[in-house]
Amino acid sequence: MHTRSTQPAPVAGQPSSASNSTSATDFGSNAVQQAQVVTTFRDGGGYAYLAAGATWGLENVSDDIVSFQWIRKAYERLEGYEAKSFVTSDAEVEPTAMPDTDGAWKTTRFTDSNDLAHDMQVNIVTFQPGGVIPFPETHVMEHGLYVLEGKAMYLLNNDWVEVEAGDFMWLRAFCPQACYAGGPGQFRYLLYKDMNRQIRLT
Repeated sequence: MHTRSTQPAPVAGQPSSASNSTSATDFGSNAVQQAQVVTTFRDGGGYAYLAAGATWGLENVSDDIVSFQWIRKAYERLEGYEAKSFVTSDAEVEPTAMPDTDGAWKTTRFTDSNDLAHDMQVNIVTFQPGGVIPFPETHVMEHGLYVLEGKAMYLLNNDWVEVEAGDFMWLRAFCPQACYAGGPGQFRYLLYKDMNRQIRLT
């Protein structure tokens, strides 16, 4: 895969737009170029946030097939704030344990939830075997989940469904959800959600 761009690159036939921001999470070996800076992800788990209007390119510099999750949305600007491009990785960000879970349920956040420059957030949620969301919870925003690793039982509305690596879920606003990770290994998923902006009613 070789990509070079002087404008934000389109996704799957969508027109290019300087008002779009993108987020890519990498699970192979690749390089993300921002201006004249080249960052190489060698061991997977890389994360890149590409701000609206950023000039960037993507190149697979290995002999292996590279796969990554690409999220693209129109950036909702807030006066006085502007999100900047950055690159990090799963290994560089310390996950936060949820209260009263003894570390069995942790969340890796690539951006600060209180940073008003960001109108979206992509996290990695990790459950150790036996980890649970012990009650049905709801959120005011829609959000998407992509399972990276393992298996679990997930509550969606009133139904418990088995999910595993490669599965995708899209949850409506206020959808009751819970999780039980029965093992034998850890259960991990990408969690996408909008944040820090007024929810649109139309």
